[in-house]
Amino acid sequence: MNVRMSEVAVGDQLPELSVPLTRADLVRYAGASGDFNPIHWNERFATEVGLPDVIAHGMLTMAVAGRVVSEWTGDPGAIVHYSVRFTRPVVVPDDGTGARVDVSGKVSAINDDGTVKVTITAKSASQGVLGGASAIVRLPQ
Repeated sequence: MNVRMSEVAVGDQLPELSVPLTRADLVRYAGASGDFNPIHWNERFATEVGLPDVIAHGMLTMAVAGRVVSEWTGDPGAIVHYSVRFTRPVVVPDDGTGARVDVSGKVSAINDDGTVKVTITAKSASQGVLGGASAIVRLPQ
């Protein structure tokens, strides 16, 4: 999108993003990240440790949520700080459909140092999965 600082106002909504996650996505992420914890691929193990089913990797969920900002800016390098709190796992059933993570963002502040704060909301199955999610972005003038 390549948004510019002069075009941004507090309260602006970022274009929403909806990202499907399947078990195959979890396997690919495990291979890329080296995180082969069985809670991310083995339903029996996941339920034995008290989870409702296999869950997505937290860092994968964080990456998916960050896309709402990087797609809005058109430049992932514009993000100078990004933080989240993991509040609920993304459950990924083995049903051919998987899960969906719905992400939205809102400009919550324009800072004196020329950066913009974006507050991020991420939901799966209509429930929040991240808390306190925000990014600080440096946009071109």
